[in-house]
Amino acid sequence: MQLEIRPDPAEVGRARRWARSRLAVCGIEVDEPLAEILILLVSELVTNAVVHTGRPAVLRLSLPDAEVESATVRLEVADRSGRAPVPRCVDGEATGGRGLALVDGLADRWGWSPEGAGKSIWCELDRCEQPRQSAEAYDIDASTYEGFAFEAV
Repeated sequence: MQLEIRPDPAEVGRARRWARSRLAVCGIEVDEPLAEILILLVSELVTNAVVHTGRPAVLRLSLPDAEVESATVRLEVADRSGRAPVPRCVDGEATGGRGLALVDGLADRWGWSPEGAGKSIWCELDRCEQPRQSAEAYDIDASTYEGFAFEAV
């Protein structure tokens, strides 16, 4: 399933709402730690596409069937910029530039690949029978990071 994203910062909220609505269909409760982390990652990747490319993008979600207890959730954001994502080193006072580190720390796997004239940045979360730590367990408030993104250079 996918959602077309316009190059407008308001699209980040729409992307989060769309992703939340899709979680319920596959049996992932919105207060489940996996859902919290997935929504935070949607915010990060969509914000990056909107803010750093200024071009339309596509958000894709691959979710497991409702009856599957262990599966992988895949999130992709494809944009029309061919610039590769590059991790940035930022100091403690910077208000941005930590998005890629956040994706790296929260996703089980992530990467990027060229797609047409642009690229696709993806991450995966494993849905396990064992509870995963929530964003709060990492001392992360999802709303704090909604405006942060990594820079595609």
